Amino acid sequence: MAVYRFRKEELEGHLNRNALWAIVYGDMMSYLMILFLLLLSTALMKNVKKEDRPEVEKSLMEIQVVFGGKVDKAYEEKRSRDEKFFKISEALKGMQSANVSVIATEKLVRVQLGEGVLFDSGSAELKESAAPLLEPIAKQMLVPDNQIRVEGHTDTVPIRKGKYKSNWELSMARAYSVVRTLEGMGVKPERLSGIGYGEYRPVAANDTPENKAKNRRIEINLLRSE
Repeated sequence: MAVYRFRKEELEGHLNRNALWAIVYGDMMSYLMILFLLLLSTALMKNVKKEDRPEVEKSLMEIQVVFGGKVDKAYEEKRSRDEKFFKISEALKGMQSANVSVIATEKLVRVQLGEGVLFDSGSAELKESAAPLLEPIAKQMLVPDNQIRVEGHTDTVPIRKGKYKSNWELSMARAYSVVRTLEGMGVKPERLSGIGYGEYRPVAANDTPENKAKNRRIEINLLRSE
């Protein structure tokens, strides 16, 4: 029966090498677990309601910390922006009325106001009654740094008289009037932009007076930060 004897130095070296491999293996398994959880979360996020996403993302961040990962500062800032965006989305949806329509998606919150509550026919000057409608909207949009895009839309009825030669010009002028008003209510000008689409982006067929009224509108879009 052979007896194997190891010197003390050889035995310590052998144990250290094994310990090193165990550490490397353990780290590798931890990172694979994190990768698996992130891949799984990406797949699951498709089925998560948008209002629940901030909480889900927060939980994923906590998982990353548990496994020894460092929270990326840019990711943390994005999560904070998204939380504000979804809170504002909920607040704006609470403003829906006969005159105000709100549509919220993952990319934007769209506040839609009919022509009649903001402007007289063929005019780009806001009515005095428009201010009470725009003030609470502007107040909700003061806090975040998200971009705000104001869009003007008309129906297909051609303009035959007045200051503006086309529906395109009228829609642009109306968008500018709303942009200027929001700035006057405290919204930073670098966050604001305006565009006129004229009759070219209808939400309904221009075949009845009711549908034409739907197309004559102003849309204030709060864009989600990338």
